[in-house]
Amino acid sequence: MGTEAIEMITSNAVLMKSIHEKPISRNQDNGFWFEEELDQDLKWSFALNSVLHKGRSEYQDIVLLDTKRFGKVLVIDGKMQSAEADEFIYHECLIHPAFLCHPKSKTVFIMGGGEGSAAREALKHKTIDKVVMCDIDQEVVDFCRKYLTVNQEAFNHQKLELVINDAKAELEKRKEKFDIIVGDLADPVEGGPCYQLYTKSFYEKILKPRLTDDGIFVTQAGPAGIYTHREVFSSIYNTITQVFKYVVAYTAHVPS
Repeated sequence: MGTEAIEMITSNAVLMKSIHEKPISRNQDNGFWFEEELDQDLKWSFALNSVLHKGRSEYQDIVLLDTKRFGKVLVIDGKMQSAEADEFIYHECLIHPAFLCHPKSKTVFIMGGGEGSAAREALKHKTIDKVVMCDIDQEVVDFCRKYLTVNQEAFNHQKLELVINDAKAELEKRKEKFDIIVGDLADPVEGGPCYQLYTKSFYEKILKPRLTDDGIFVTQAGPAGIYTHREVFSSIYNTITQVFKYVVAYTAHVPS
């Protein structure tokens, strides 16, 4: 199934078409809001300037919003993935600690990362010879490449090898080893496309053998708050400790 392109929404008259399609709604002051459901009794709302683009890939819904507070926001399957105003916090924290801990990182494999921001940060390191970015969704990659202008230089970088494939299958077939492997994936929802990339079997039998002797694996692990760590963070951490001898957890606050 190809991406369904929707024209840029520039007026309230056109934006009205979207208010009947959850999760966009209109409030009493005649403004438009995007709602993200965090729990059955909790929602998080963003005031909108416009819906820039909408599309649908084989795997997921893709929306690019222009929000009043956070600028351009990428939403996939109703969940915010990153915001123009503060995505750098997440991506810098995901990438740079591992690179700074490694004595001389030359090769990196990014699982997911279709928006290109993780690759952008990895390519800032002068020691890097090659960054492999492997995302399963061609439409998401094309969408981000076209509309997230901040990453256009990264997408066109000569050291970037862009692969459209399931990361598990790609690592299985590759013979080379990597200094750093990054998991820039959606949370492991059972039945979802990323679930198999968080299992003990995957870490032990597929990922770990693809690391060099002094290699480092880093992954996002969902929210890690006092209550929210129970969603996926604790299970991911406990799974990784069964495979790797040295495991360190760290967190960062991303306002959006």
